[in-house]
Amino acid sequence: MAISTADFKNGMCIEYNGKLCTIVEFQHVKPGKGGAFVRTKLKDIKTGRVIDNTFNAGVKVESVRLESKKLQYLYNDGADFNFMDNDTYEQTAIPADVVGDASQWLKENDEATLLYAGDELISIEPQMFVELEVTHTEPGFKGDTATNTTKPATLETGVELQVPTFVEIGDILQIDTRDGRFIKRV
Repeated sequence: MAISTADFKNGMCIEYNGKLCTIVEFQHVKPGKGGAFVRTKLKDIKTGRVIDNTFNAGVKVESVRLESKKLQYLYNDGADFNFMDNDTYEQTAIPADVVGDASQWLKENDEATLLYAGDELISIEPQMFVELEVTHTEPGFKGDTATNTTKPATLETGVELQVPTFVEIGDILQIDTRDGRFIKRV
C-alpha cells in the first residue's frame, strides 16, 4: 500500500531502497524558499542501522504491515530453534542463522516475540529482561567489593558478560537483553 510523506508516523514500517525500515523520527520542513520536504531517521529492520534520509513532500512510499506473534521457545536441535504457538500448539522451526544474536538470551520455555512482514520473518526479540544461571566464573577476591570491579562470567546459554565480583557459580542473574547488561542477582 503506497502512502504519502504526509502520512508518516513514528514506528511505521516502510520499504525504502528494497529494504524494510521503521521510521524512528521524522520532521516536516517548509523552508522560506523552495519546496517542502520531510527529514527522517530510518532504522533498517534486519541490520539495525539508522540512516538519515530526506524525502520531497508528497512522495509516495510503500507501507509494510508488520505482525508480531508471541511464541514459546522449546529447544534447539542443533540446526534449528523450535518455537510453539501457545494458542494453536503449532510448532515452528527457525534456522539458527535467522535467530542470530537473540539465541544468547533464549532459555527453554521462555517467550519471544517474532516479527513478520507478510509471510517473511524479520526479527526475533527475546524478553527485555531474562533470568539466567551462572555456569562459570572466577571467585571474587575479598576486599574487592568496595570498588566497581567486574569479572567475566559464563551463563547457561553460553553468553559471556561482565558481572560484579560478588557473583558466584550457581547464582541466578537478571540481564537486560537490549545491551547485555547485568541488572541484579535474583
